Amino acid sequence: MLGRRAASANPNLLLITLELWLVSGTVEDLLATAVEAAKRAGEIIHSGFYKTKQVEHKGLVDLVTETDKKCEELIFDFLKLHYPEHKFIGEESSAACAPVELTDEPTWIVDPLDGTTNFVHGQVFPFVCVSIGLTVGRIPTVGVVYNPIMDELFTAIRGKGAFLNGKSIKTSSQTELVNSLLATGTGTKRDKSTVDATTNKINSLLFKVRSLRMIGSSALGLCGIACGRLDLFYSLGFGGPWDVAAAAVIVNEAGGLVFDPSGKDFDITSQRIAASNPRIKDAFIEALQQSE
Repeated sequence: MLGRRAASANPNLLLITLELWLVSGTVEDLLATAVEAAKRAGEIIHSGFYKTKQVEHKGLVDLVTETDKKCEELIFDFLKLHYPEHKFIGEESSAACAPVELTDEPTWIVDPLDGTTNFVHGQVFPFVCVSIGLTVGRIPTVGVVYNPIMDELFTAIRGKGAFLNGKSIKTSSQTELVNSLLATGTGTKRDKSTVDATTNKINSLLFKVRSLRMIGSSALGLCGIACGRLDLFYSLGFGGPWDVAAAAVIVNEAGGLVFDPSGKDFDITSQRIAASNPRIKDAFIEALQQSE
């Protein structure tokens, strides 16, 4: 077990232990277990996608359904059966006031249904997914993002590449901001200051990129970067680490970069994220800074 005490005593020990853990073969089993959990939850999402939903409001436009809760319970029960000693963080359990504490211990971070608004609107916008990430020493290490409506399974293990339905994926080779496709979201806050800041930033960026897309799922937006469908992505004030933990691994392993929109290092607990291929990162950060 990777302990907080050992890591704080010797910061390099954590990284060394992590690398040994990754080559031991154990990590392949972890990925397989996460994939199985995601597919089981995906069956529930797929079966409910075209049906009438029971919807609750966590905020003015922040929605949750019975499917979200059922999927999180299924995933946690399945993972705990295999790894009872691990830590667990989930969107719906956190929304129900369970404490969110990310430690150095192996921690599963789960969004059982990312893109709930898309799910509620049914056939209109089929961008929903299960997101299951594992951090070790607070480092995203295993990532699984599964869209059961489009049957797309994104997977990655730190240091071992990224894949879509078993085929290796890479980020785009775009080098010009003006030719880039940008994705973002509007978040769930609807107070005037937040809305003004959000729309002002988008307005500024639209003068510098080719076009803008809003997918409604941070996990799928990041996976779009990983497979080259999108060139740029950023999100501010999203729900929590469950939105990005899995996809951050996938982007990195596809040759992309994940970072804070300010240009600083990415902090999984910060609710701030940006991603791109390496060739366009600096220009993207400059554009984001100018949009403040």
